[in-house]
Amino acid sequence: MYLHVGGDVLVNIRDIIGIFDMENTTVSRLGRHFLTEANKNGEVVYATEDLPKAYVVTSSQGKTRVYISPMSTQVLSRRAESSIITA
Repeated sequence: MYLHVGGDVLVNIRDIIGIFDMENTTVSRLGRHFLTEANKNGEVVYATEDLPKAYVVTSSQGKTRVYISPMSTQVLSRRAESSIITA
């Protein structure tokens, strides 16, 4: 099953490591450092040009991707859970 994270971007549910709130995690130095390094390494995918509310971290075949989403963590989590239940 796949999770729609915004725009035309879908991610495989099995690849998701975590769904994180942008506002809460960027308050900490470690959260900002993680996103900065992911961006430098070309691992960030912007699912929209709208104001980001969350990001989804995935790992597949040894590659990490960080998807920046305009949707809240609650919406993304609910969609992921309903996809798993119906699968």
